[in-house]
Amino acid sequence: MEKVADRIARLSTSATLAMAQKSRELKAQGLDVISLSVGEPDFDTPDFIKEAAKKAIDDNFSHYSPVPGYPVLRQAIVKKLKKDNGLDYAEDQIIVSNGAKHSLANILQAVVNPGDEVIVPAPFWVSYIELVKLAEGENVIISAGVESDFKITPEQLEAAITPKTRAFLFSSPSNPTGSVYTKEELQALVDVFAKYPDIIIISDEIYEYITYGVDHVSIAQFPEVHDRVVVVNGVSKAYAMTGYRIGYMAAPLWIAKACNKLQGQYTSGANSVAQIASTEAINSDNSEVKRMVVQFNKRRDLVLDMMADIPGIKTCTPPGAFYVFPDVSSYFGKSNGETVIKDANELCLFLLEKKLIACVSGEAFGSPECIRLSYAASEEQLIEAIKRLKDGLAMLK
Repeated sequence: MEKVADRIARLSTSATLAMAQKSRELKAQGLDVISLSVGEPDFDTPDFIKEAAKKAIDDNFSHYSPVPGYPVLRQAIVKKLKKDNGLDYAEDQIIVSNGAKHSLANILQAVVNPGDEVIVPAPFWVSYIELVKLAEGENVIISAGVESDFKITPEQLEAAITPKTRAFLFSSPSNPTGSVYTKEELQALVDVFAKYPDIIIISDEIYEYITYGVDHVSIAQFPEVHDRVVVVNGVSKAYAMTGYRIGYMAAPLWIAKACNKLQGQYTSGANSVAQIASTEAINSDNSEVKRMVVQFNKRRDLVLDMMADIPGIKTCTPPGAFYVFPDVSSYFGKSNGETVIKDANELCLFLLEKKLIACVSGEAFGSPECIRLSYAASEEQLIEAIKRLKDGLAMLK
């Protein structure tokens, strides 16, 4: 009998990957689809990183790597955390994994027991709640809308905490909104956490370097909570290395040891060649990252300027990542004469079918009134995509 385990049956398919697959299928049919669905830089990996990968092959980095990562990479991460974030970690507190998503999965498996509650602010990255489910935890969602720049308040956080709360999981800069918590906003949340010393804080900082006119602040910088914060980061977004699959955590030693133990049974060490390339990336002066961020900033402004001419859309100016996350609920209930748009899922399908533009429904991110558009695409593509978006929405009356 074909029956998968309950833990798999409870999981949802990644909405971002599902929409990317649909757009690829239409492209394969020869249709001119513009995909703004996947959170992936459209830049190629910088040459100096590629050269390091090639040299690693020539230097015979072809054997099993240590489970928590090569010492040279972990040492580079320790130095980076000190230099960029003012954070003190020892090498044995760093665990390198097969992407930041793997790091998140390890952490949740290591600290969450069945029935434990994990507080997740919405909008959230699509995999957060599914990884909590896989750990047999219970998601407690706090919602924040466009009016608050998609950021929760300390009052909302306090109200969500119960005796069963085990962890708090969030990202800043945020996927899908691009919102960035300021130092003052984080301090207000820290003041709440200070009353509850058993709550683990999982801080996803994968978009750390992709900010516009604001400073990224890690919640691990606050001494009141430092000993129970797990920082998650990686090389995918900043260095355009999504396919290299290298992420890492900086954690309290007891969590790092638990994740090392788990990873030793699940996957062992991450790709050896990719680790050497990542070491080169993390040790660099980030000049290539800054060059990419300048382009992302121009694209963000271009998209926001064009979207300002579309009636019925509410959005804010995201100071980080490479997404816009407009509230499109004013179009729900409207029709082009054939299809009535009931929700964001139907709107995204409508835009894909009628205008060949792929975006992702906000429902997957815990905000069903929104859609996510990635501006990690060329200016030419973005101009055409927003024109199509405007034309598609204009069909709905």
